[in-house]
Amino acid sequence: MKGRRNQPFGSKILREPFAFGICLRYTETLLLLRNFPLPEIVRVSHSPSPMAKEFNVPPVIFPSGGSANVPSQRRAPAAAPTFQPSRSAANPGPNPNLPFMSFDIGSAQPSSSFSPAPVFAGGTFTSGTFEDEPPLLEELGINTRQIWRKTVSILNPLRVNHNLHEDADLSGPFLFLLAFGLFQLLAGKFHFGIILGWVTVAALFIYVVFNMLAGRSGNLDLYRCLSLVGYCMLPMVIFSAVSLFVPHGGVVIFVMGGVFALWSTRVCTQLLVELASCGEENRGLVAYACLLVYLLFSLLVIF
Repeated sequence: MKGRRNQPFGSKILREPFAFGICLRYTETLLLLRNFPLPEIVRVSHSPSPMAKEFNVPPVIFPSGGSANVPSQRRAPAAAPTFQPSRSAANPGPNPNLPFMSFDIGSAQPSSSFSPAPVFAGGTFTSGTFEDEPPLLEELGINTRQIWRKTVSILNPLRVNHNLHEDADLSGPFLFLLAFGLFQLLAGKFHFGIILGWVTVAALFIYVVFNMLAGRSGNLDLYRCLSLVGYCMLPMVIFSAVSLFVPHGGVVIFVMGGVFALWSTRVCTQLLVELASCGEENRGLVAYACLLVYLLFSLLVIF
């Protein structure tokens, strides 16, 4: 330890390459600032410092006629002249063969008449107006007159016109079920989901029973069955509206529920037998299935 303390400071610098390199660069910087020529110094080979960074310094050019002490920066080269095509004397203006479009909004004149949008019909290009288009309900397949006629035919249980129900639809049944749910809501019962679910299950039940009774000769499809069951819900809608003014818990409400259930059963049974073939001999069984369905809805109104 004593031998290391007595060594001069210069020997430590010469032994450590990193410290010696820093001292050497510092000396070169001082000599460059004072414009002294660099002495020939023997550099000690050492590994580059991880702290060292490279900087891009612009080159310095000394003028030949002046003094070497005043450096001058290199000037940027002048920009190249832009290319301008020469126009021929025969055609100095724009080319008349090319179409010209004016973008001046004020120069455009407003059109006096409305031009309808083109309509493609049958592979031909025609132009039509909004007056020629069919009504929205007709485009959606909703025939209000047909729905009204079917509704009136169900109101008379003794004389039901089954020819009106040959064209099945779900617009009328959806309106009846919506009205049934609204009357139930006025009574304090939120049964929209129950009503839709029960009608769907009831249509499936009647469809399966009727096709099992009719066999292969039956031609009742599920869409028509759902339409008939929905239209025959009209007496249940009337019963739901009347029950708002009748006290619950008495005999009157039960009698009314039975009457309206028989009304719906008679209408639905007659429509199913008339519209589907081979159902006349099984009228009683079909009527029993329909009675179970509509008694269930009457009990939903009562309780």
